[in-house]
Amino acid sequence: MTKSYASLHEIKSEIAIGKTTVEKLVKGYLAKIASNTHLNAFNEVFGDEALANAKQVDARIKQGTAGRLAGMVIAIKDNICYKGHKVNASSKILEGFTSVYSSTVVERLLAEDAVIIGRCNCDEFAMGASNENSYFGPVKNHADQTKVAGGSSGGSAVAVQAGMCHAALGTDTGGSVRQPASFCGLVGLKPTYGRISRHGIIAYASSFDQVGPITRSVEDAALLLEIMAGTDAYDSTLANVEVPSFSNNIKKPGLKKIAYLQEALSSPGVNAEVKDTLVKYIDKLRAEGHTVKPIAFELLEYLVPTYYILAMAEASSNLSRYDGVHYGYRSPNAVDLLSTYKKSRSEGFGKEVKRRIMLGTFVLSAGYYDAYFAKAQKVRRLIREKTEEILKEYDFILIPTAPEPAFNLGKKEKDPVVTYLSDIFTVQASLTGAPAISLPTGNNSKGLPLGLQLLTKHFGEQELLNFAKYFLEL
Repeated sequence: MTKSYASLHEIKSEIAIGKTTVEKLVKGYLAKIASNTHLNAFNEVFGDEALANAKQVDARIKQGTAGRLAGMVIAIKDNICYKGHKVNASSKILEGFTSVYSSTVVERLLAEDAVIIGRCNCDEFAMGASNENSYFGPVKNHADQTKVAGGSSGGSAVAVQAGMCHAALGTDTGGSVRQPASFCGLVGLKPTYGRISRHGIIAYASSFDQVGPITRSVEDAALLLEIMAGTDAYDSTLANVEVPSFSNNIKKPGLKKIAYLQEALSSPGVNAEVKDTLVKYIDKLRAEGHTVKPIAFELLEYLVPTYYILAMAEASSNLSRYDGVHYGYRSPNAVDLLSTYKKSRSEGFGKEVKRRIMLGTFVLSAGYYDAYFAKAQKVRRLIREKTEEILKEYDFILIPTAPEPAFNLGKKEKDPVVTYLSDIFTVQASLTGAPAISLPTGNNSKGLPLGLQLLTKHFGEQELLNFAKYFLEL
């Protein structure tokens, strides 16, 4: 059985002394996947292919020609295209669809000799905070199977948490890498919007979506970011900025100024043990000589409504392409073109996706565009300006990743608004496009993982990673 390695460096060290091989690692992970099918983390496992690829990587390691990710066995979220493989976004409407090309991130991982072991379950079209909105059923948390894995990249997080792969890719639209990483005791990084290509990522909300790694160590997150980032002719929203060697430049930071949201400690909606964890780390940072001060973020109550108005509007537009005509699911009950559209979409999309499409269509409709969508765009700008103002004075903003630890499966099904509010601390980075990282901070009294989040200025990933590594060692 493959042990859980803390970092790729550890794996490479064992490969170098002949203690293991990539093929042995893959066999171990496949055995783990087989014994953990009840967690429902994978929609498909590429078993034979992963083993064949592992043998090739082992041969390149012997020849001394292997890439930087040789030894890393990785899983990808089911909304990331991989040529010749099915991709469903965990939705019935993409049933049987096979990707005809690979996403840029997949191409870059494969070029550096990563082995992709399978595609992970997620909330349908990445819409959800609990991984219960999947056509393939919910993902269960490895720490407690009565609890959610977090969403929407819950399968990716549980795959790493339960040792079914070394690292995984998720996508973060409103917190979908950071929140499941927090619920599963892992590192979850959302890079600056425009840092990593979105080419080949099934779109949910195009001005928010960003690929991010879920790992056990900050070093692995840094290496994956370094390899995936950078310009791409297929994505015009990418920023033309230099990609530093993040993984080689991680060093101990000097004294920093850190702001924390006082609402995170005063709000009755935040779990007591989450508050205690935040206080504990504030005290640790102060003891180390850092300046840590509370700030009021008067726009806090507007974060979630602004995010959902804009994200649902973009979802309504992006998901209009799934019509039952071109590809994917087509209703067998359709009799003409109109009924093909209506029945295919009604039967193909799940409840939450339909809710978001309808709300998005409503806020974009002629009579309500100015009242909702245009106003939300203005509030988004205010939120960004306020956040940037704080980050001119402070190096980082420290906040909980989620207001509570992993909650019970089925708990929030009845009231979607309650589920939306669980994004209260993650959507600030999403609305502003800023980079943020969720870091594991131990478990609560019931053994459930907790996480805190650091947010910094645009393209400040190197400083963020430096401080994140130091933070985990406090």
